[in-house]
Formats: sequence, C-alpha cells, structure tokens
Amino acid sequence: MRPGMMTRFLVAALLAAAAAPALSQPGPAPAPPPATSAEFVPVAIDTSAGRIVVALDKTHAPVTTANFLRYVDAHRYDGETIYRAMHQPGGGAGDGLIQGGITSDARKLYPPIKHEPTSETGLHNVAGAISLANAGPGTARADFFILASDIPALDSTADDAGFAVFGHVVEGMDVVKKILASPVSETKGTGAMKGQMLEPPVKIVKAARVNP
Repeated sequence: MRPGMMTRFLVAALLAAAAAPALSQPGPAPAPPPATSAEFVPVAIDTSAGRIVVALDKTHAPVTTANFLRYVDAHRYDGETIYRAMHQPGGGAGDGLIQGGITSDARKLYPPIKHEPTSETGLHNVAGAISLANAGPGTARADFFILASDIPALDSTADDAGFAVFGHVVEGMDVVKKILASPVSETKGTGAMKGQMLEPPVKIVKAARVNP
C-alpha cells in the first residue's frame, strides 16, 4: 500500500472484529451520486442520544443493504451500542464519524458478505453516509459507521478496497454530531481506536424499518 493511503486496523477488543477505518489526507471531491433512480429502505436507529433515520440504497448496494436489514429484522442490533467517535485529523470539531454494531455476543453475527466497493456502486463516503466496517474485502458483518463529514479517503481506489457505502441519513444528523461530541476514554481501545471509545457508549435501543 502506498504511503499516505488509508490503513486498516483490527478491533481486537471487540467480538465483532470490525476494522477501524484510519484517515489519510483528504483527496479530491467525490463524484455526485448516480443519476439512476434508486429504491430506498428507511430504517430508524433509536439510541439513548436520540433517533437517526437512514435510507438504505437497495438499488446501488443490494448486498450490503440486505445484510444490514437481516440484522435489523432479527432485532440483533437492539441493545447493542454505538461505541466509537473518531474525529478527522485536521478537521473541525464536527468532522469525523461514529461507529457501532454488535459487540455483546459473537453468536449474533451472520457470515461475512461480499464487498461492494464505491467504485462499483457509485456511492461515496460523504457527510451523512452510512457504511459497513470491514477488515478487508469479504470480511464485513454487522459493524457500521455514519459519517459526520466528507471522508473521501474511505472510498475505494486502485490500491485499496475502501468501505462500502449503502445509504444516507435522512433524519437525525444532529444526533450523529451529538454522539461525535460525546466523551471518550483516553485509555480504552487498541491501535487506531485508542482514545476513540465512547465513555459511556451510546445504547442502540432499537433498530427497525420505518413503515410507510
């Protein structure tokens, strides 16, 4: 991997074994979303800090969307946490991402899924995007992150598979920012995640589809 490119770190302390996305210097602005009309599936993530509603892009990221909905429909996110707040180096106070998923019991995890890179979906890691964490292509399971700002370094390139975007926030960006600004532990976490673990973590009360 070339110097300056995004690197990956395994989250050894977490049962979900999701990767901790690390940041490089911001790259060029991402291309606009695909012009093709998309079918979106709204999902409400009710947390102890408030509600976040995401619209999952079933058209452009069908595999990743189906995977997330499998966990949602089985209520496997209920009672889990958003455990990480990562601030973007060199960015403002509201720049970065929050990450959550299944850390309580590895038996709640389904098998890893096929990676859908942004180079194929046409989606991008921009403010409001929801993406699936991974430790390399074909390893993603349940852990996800929501971006509070544009982080193009998390998109796929010729040298890095990046992280699969599969939707965007349609309600609750203020909650995302609130969680990002929450207190973190100076000592918890390993590797790139040290100093980024929320203390206390934000509880995911319930994640469910939003009925029309």
